[in-house]
Amino acid sequence: MRTLLGSTILAVGITCSLLSQPAKLKRINRAIELLEQGQPVYYTGSHSGTEGSYQQGMKDAQTWADYISYDMEHAPYDIKGLAEYMRGLAAGGPTRSGHRTPAVIVNVPVNGIDEASVRANAWMFQQVLATGVHGVLLTHADSPGAVRAFVEAIRFPIHQQGVGAALNEGRRGVHGAATAAPIWGISEREYLDKADAWPLNPNGELLLGLKLEDKYALSNADANLMVPGIGFAEWGPSDMALSLGVRASGAAAVQDPRMVEARSKIFAACRAHHVFFLNAFNPDDVIDLIKEGVMIGPASQATAEIGRKYTNRQMPW
Repeated sequence: MRTLLGSTILAVGITCSLLSQPAKLKRINRAIELLEQGQPVYYTGSHSGTEGSYQQGMKDAQTWADYISYDMEHAPYDIKGLAEYMRGLAAGGPTRSGHRTPAVIVNVPVNGIDEASVRANAWMFQQVLATGVHGVLLTHADSPGAVRAFVEAIRFPIHQQGVGAALNEGRRGVHGAATAAPIWGISEREYLDKADAWPLNPNGELLLGLKLEDKYALSNADANLMVPGIGFAEWGPSDMALSLGVRASGAAAVQDPRMVEARSKIFAACRAHHVFFLNAFNPDDVIDLIKEGVMIGPASQATAEIGRKYTNRQMPW
């Protein structure tokens, strides 16, 4: 009797212990995990350059946002600051969703004017990735040659998805894995396997984006998004307006017929090539934009909560 009772208590204890453990996460990159679930992604960030410190990383580890847009396009190119920030994120985690850190996507100051420009500046992608970030955004992505060079610079040569007619093998070197892997909380070998472009590599954890933000990128939108390895794209309305000669600002600029046509063309190219479209969300339009098919965008916490409620989001932030 005592043996049976003891066994029952032990079994109940083990069951309760298992039930109390958090579910195993499917992804390192929370933004990718959400997109795979069909859930829109809301991000935060700034152009101030104040992110680059260990203390700020500790604070931002508990952000409400699904990913953090880290700007080095308009703010200083400061790799040391970015590395400290990433270490702070890891120290301040995990997030409420159980991920080691929020995802971080960096705007790198490399304009995709042409293939030669991207290849000459690919060292910046290497340095940024070595800090353990989860994605990179190529600005002014004007030509398919520039986009191909971007994707190849991001990838390790061991990954072969898309290599052949569309892409050459990856050109990223191995040494950054030693510093990036601890931020992700995995071994160097695991990092080599996982640090690849999603969804081209279904197991990849890097989210690559394009800013199609001028008339040159606009004219090549379809060809640019045909290049494998790109996860999302935006139309950059502020720079697009300048490029198209639209002198209005804010809502007036966005409503200009030239701008309406530009957005429609880029959105259509995204749909055609299964690339997620990025557009700013606000409380008044977030539901309409989700219905339209927008899946990524900058937002306030209040806006994100409206969107999450509308899509019955289950994952906590």
